[in-house]
Amino acid sequence: MPETISADRARRSDAIAIARVICILGVVYVHAWTGLNGDALAQLRGTGQDNLRWALMEIFGRSAVPLLGLISGWLVAGSGRSRAWTTHVARKARTILLPMVLWNALGILFVSGAAWLFDLQAPTPSSLEWVAQELFILTRNPDINVQMPFLRDLFLCMIAAPLLVRLPGWLLVLVALSAAAAQVTGLGPPVLMRASILFFFVLGILARRQAVEEAIARLPLPVALLPFVLLMMAQLYRAIAVGDGEWSTTQRSLDLAVRVAAAIAFWRIAWMLAGTALRGLLLRIEPYMFFLFCVHLILIWLGGPLLGKISGDMGSPLYPVYLILQPLIVLLVVIAIGSALRRVAPGAAALLSGGRLGPARIRDQPVLVRAP
Repeated sequence: MPETISADRARRSDAIAIARVICILGVVYVHAWTGLNGDALAQLRGTGQDNLRWALMEIFGRSAVPLLGLISGWLVAGSGRSRAWTTHVARKARTILLPMVLWNALGILFVSGAAWLFDLQAPTPSSLEWVAQELFILTRNPDINVQMPFLRDLFLCMIAAPLLVRLPGWLLVLVALSAAAAQVTGLGPPVLMRASILFFFVLGILARRQAVEEAIARLPLPVALLPFVLLMMAQLYRAIAVGDGEWSTTQRSLDLAVRVAAAIAFWRIAWMLAGTALRGLLLRIEPYMFFLFCVHLILIWLGGPLLGKISGDMGSPLYPVYLILQPLIVLLVVIAIGSALRRVAPGAAALLSGGRLGPARIRDQPVLVRAP
């Protein structure tokens, strides 16, 4: 029996790492380079390439992110160190907040710098207030690293974690329902950019208490996937027919339901992959995931137009190939940069990767960093 428990724990740890890989690679599709502005994208509405882009964004991108927040809450709920507020918050400031600010600064340096020097169509500083918003995400989403509100809101969740892990279950349910209501009604900013992050963070704490992850792992794969497939069909219809315009309460409710079903589906897929021959490859990729999450939009801003000269903009015959391959291209570049930085400046590599690529790994990290 002890050997079985140990094996289950090892597979669960592997599944968490694998979930991180597939979810963060999927996020690249949300920000994939198209070469077109909003008006040009609107003209392609309903075309085959536009439908492919929306399908990849919804299935592998936006639907994967909730599991990352849920895993963060799950890990915090099992860590004794999360109850000591001062040391806990200081540790999360070092591994979440500081890398976020540094990557935002690098985004301004490289992306805005390229806009000045090479006429890249990208945001440039317009005021000190703009710079402050880009660096710290004070009251609005940034213009360059648009993925960073996840880390910003995750850090706020970590500030509250020492209290959340002490709350009784019924109070946690109330917090989760309140966060869900805020998400559905469009509330949250400027306190939380995305109230759904708090919702899934708290859901992760509740899942740990009830061992929900074990129950989902035991589900037959088709059973775990079916709710996601059915809800995603409705979501894709909404995305393709309505687009990214003003969202109604009904649309936000559907979106949140899809994300809950997606978290179940992706966790079950990750558990399955942890028992296959792909496990070793995915675990070798995992240390680069925090780095990839933080840098991928900088790479897309800078490298997208260069590779786009080969494939053409969205609408060109070769563009679908480029679109599908973008996560793999970004991954290969990140591995090359991260490996080189680790050799040349291991301290910087550790800081920018949340401790994953430095000479000494920081233990007990939240989402995007390997589970203990």
